[in-house]
Amino acid sequence: MTDPFTPESLEAPSISWWTHWRPAILSAVLFLAVVSTIVVTRQNSASVPTTTTSSTLPPGLCPDGSTTTCHVLTRTIKKGMRGEDVRRVQQRLKDLMFDPGPIDGLYGGDTMMAIWAFQSLVMKTTRDVLVDVVTPVMWDVMRGNVVIAPRRQPGTPAHAEIYLPEQTMAVFKGTQLLLVTHISSGTGKEWCEEVIIDPGEEGNNGTDVVKDGICGSAITPGGIYRFYNRKVGLRESKLGTMWNPVYFNFGIAVHGAMQVPKEPASHGCIRIPIFISAYFPAMVKKDDRVYVFDGVKEPEDYGSQPPPWDKKDPNYTTTTSSTSTVPKTTVPKTTVPKTTVPVTVAPTVAPTP
Repeated sequence: MTDPFTPESLEAPSISWWTHWRPAILSAVLFLAVVSTIVVTRQNSASVPTTTTSSTLPPGLCPDGSTTTCHVLTRTIKKGMRGEDVRRVQQRLKDLMFDPGPIDGLYGGDTMMAIWAFQSLVMKTTRDVLVDVVTPVMWDVMRGNVVIAPRRQPGTPAHAEIYLPEQTMAVFKGTQLLLVTHISSGTGKEWCEEVIIDPGEEGNNGTDVVKDGICGSAITPGGIYRFYNRKVGLRESKLGTMWNPVYFNFGIAVHGAMQVPKEPASHGCIRIPIFISAYFPAMVKKDDRVYVFDGVKEPEDYGSQPPPWDKKDPNYTTTTSSTSTVPKTTVPKTTVPKTTVPVTVAPTVAPTP
């Protein structure tokens, strides 16, 4: 039996109609597929509308749940004003770590001090042209991408950077910003005043409150320091009245004060708003670094320079609350006639640092 499928048994195939028309049929099918794809794509594109907010929302209106920075400011906010726009300004300051006090929609002194710090540190506004108001232009800056990075990385868990030209202080944990606050530092002037010194403060190693006449220079030196001590509550010192002081350069401390004006006004300490002094001490620990930038040299160029030493007013007699430090002299009555001598009492004015 021969193999039924040998080359010799195969006949040459005849050319059928499929072989003749196959190229044309395939071309037509391909053409129809391309046309169908184009039509479907155009139909799908036409069925998806373009989403806009301008056609459905009045100008300036943000949807519910939108971020604080969505809103525009349509007025200049001045002290004493209230409103949702004030609340948004306060919230934005809080988000940027400029503590404005309570988020209550009232533009008061605490919020104004935060605005001073924002102008100085972010907008690079000099002290002589700082304003007390929030303008639409300022709000637009606040709405932007505001980043405040530390100028130094000291290696301590937290550190403070005090910028004397800007009268602001920033506190960082690593690179994370914890706080920016307005401050008031030393005036740079000479002073002589009667001061009250609590026990344990520099110049009073006793157990009684001391009144003394002190002269000094109100200077906050630039340099690198460490927090080394702290006190809780109200303290009286040679440099004045302090709330919750945290010391970093002998008697110089970061502390709360009732008055923290735009300009330097202390005897050398760093005044901060009194409500911030309630929690600032918890942000830093002993030996955390303090960098004081004076705008003249870098802190490293100064090192840890002490403040100018104060001196006793030679015309003042030191007293304590219970006993006098002036030695008591007993004179026989027969040798000293009885006379009445007018006594001038210096007013007791406790300076504020």
